[in-house]
Amino acid sequence: MAGDRRISRPDSSLPDWYIADASYRPIPIAWFAAAILLQSVLVSAVFFVFIARNGWVTIGLATLATLLVFQWSWERGIRQSGRPWQIATILVMMMQLGLIVIGTGDRL
Repeated sequence: MAGDRRISRPDSSLPDWYIADASYRPIPIAWFAAAILLQSVLVSAVFFVFIARNGWVTIGLATLATLLVFQWSWERGIRQSGRPWQIATILVMMMQLGLIVIGTGDRL
């Protein structure tokens, strides 16, 4: 049936161009994880690049980066996801921003 190929899929009788399970299905955890990872990298970079500057500069830029990442993830798909994903995204992003604020407390 499949020639020399070893196929152990239930849909192996379908043509090669049709792969039913290979379609992209967006899921909220992918948008959530992307937002959290991107924010983490950006606010960490802001923290270390501006470590010798006034803490307000670091807090302001980290807040701006957080808002931009949140807007990007909201438009990307968090808006259509369930309320728990929306709340989790907001809470975790606020927590990460809070860690930056705590870390810059001695420079205020």
